[in-house]
Amino acid sequence: MSNLARNYERQHADQTNQSVQVNPQPLRKEQRSVITPGEKILVAVFAVVFCFLAVQIVQTQAAVYDVNKEVQVMETAVEKQEKANNDLKLQISELSTYERILEKAKELGLNLQEKNVKVVEQ
Repeated sequence: MSNLARNYERQHADQTNQSVQVNPQPLRKEQRSVITPGEKILVAVFAVVFCFLAVQIVQTQAAVYDVNKEVQVMETAVEKQEKANNDLKLQISELSTYERILEKAKELGLNLQEKNVKVVEQ
């Protein structure tokens, strides 16, 4: 046989030997996870703290909203009372005029005697 034929036989024999020797399952290297258990615990703790703080913020905002609502209700009540007070003061000033008092006194049968009138200064 020629060299070319022998080389071909050797290559063919090597290929069959290699195919028998090759494992169908490649060797698995142990892959380490990128995130360690300690980091997982830290992330979990951070998530819990974050959620707790978020709930606290929402509760605080709700309490502030309630207080603001109560303040506005009180301010409305105060404004109504001030208006009523001003109306009553106006009514008092209308009822306490000199002419009205003199008219009521005459209705009740009282007469004005100039000798008995005393001027009181304020």
